[in-house]
Amino acid sequence: MIVLAALEAAPAHGYAIIEEIRRRSGGAFDLPEGTVYPVLHRLETSQLLSSHWEKSPIGRRRRVYALTKHGSASLAARRTSWVQFSSAIEALLAEPKLCRT
Repeated sequence: MIVLAALEAAPAHGYAIIEEIRRRSGGAFDLPEGTVYPVLHRLETSQLLSSHWEKSPIGRRRRVYALTKHGSASLAARRTSWVQFSSAIEALLAEPKLCRT
């Protein structure tokens, strides 16, 4: 879900995705390239992402990834599920209230 969220605003190449995740998480998620690239491949195989090759400003080729319509819909559904899940966890972790009978 975090890779999809990192691509929600605009297409990006792998390293930019890693940097966006690191930035938006305040450094809590510092994912190595060896973790992210297989995820990108799986998401593309699942048709949640598309990709194309382009030249970087210094002339090197890099693969740029973008959300597909299916990827955007999947992100929206996962976001809804996450909000429900995290709300339930927050309720469970909250300080217990005394029950008065």
